[in-house]
Amino acid sequence: VNTIFSTAEANFKSVPTQDELSFSEKANYVHYTSNETIEGVEFKYDLEGKGIPVICDASSNILSKPFDVGKYALIYAGAQKNIGPSGVTLVIVRDDLIERVPENQHSMLDYRALAENNSMLNTPNTWGIYIINLVCEHLIKHGGLIEMEKKNEEKAKILYDAIDASDGFYRGHADQRARSLMNVTYRLPSEELEKQFASEATAQNLDGLKGHRSVGGIRASIYNAFPREGVEALVEFMKDFAQKNG
Repeated sequence: VNTIFSTAEANFKSVPTQDELSFSEKANYVHYTSNETIEGVEFKYDLEGKGIPVICDASSNILSKPFDVGKYALIYAGAQKNIGPSGVTLVIVRDDLIERVPENQHSMLDYRALAENNSMLNTPNTWGIYIINLVCEHLIKHGGLIEMEKKNEEKAKILYDAIDASDGFYRGHADQRARSLMNVTYRLPSEELEKQFASEATAQNLDGLKGHRSVGGIRASIYNAFPREGVEALVEFMKDFAQKNG
């Protein structure tokens, strides 16, 4: 495995530009994750493999914006963020890749067998698929992925603007060009204040704001289903908290 880019030294605050990527000449594929939920960074473009098949884990920002599917060899995504209930995985795979499945591959990992059986090699999660159908109908009715991207950009801007206008009381983690529309991560002046912030927010029905246990801080996950009104309520709480504790 060749790691073609890492932002570890910069504390995972950014993502590379296309020009910063250098691929191995004989690589079988290149894999990346389009949105990273812990640090709150997101690719703003569809990665170009320059002749190498591109495989993408789009679990946390699938359906949040348009993807140029033609640029990918394979996209996979767990449903639980934007698509529907957990227990369903979406796989979009090029036909020529399906034909490259090894003959001894276990049937549950054999995309060729799944495709030949219309994704019903075994009894599927019918309830999950039904809910996903409702989600897709809702998306289409309300303007599709272009409109959803616009709404997500508006929601995220409200929150990022509040962070940037706080005179340093709130400090965004991600570089501005890599800021995720789905996961807004930020810090307060101290861990004690972060704990107080999360506790007081929960008391006001603003729950789930603790950052990932591996990094701490604050993380507001504002996936498709999260309403603009919720973001506005969080921003008002943030302003009040900063005024009282800044």
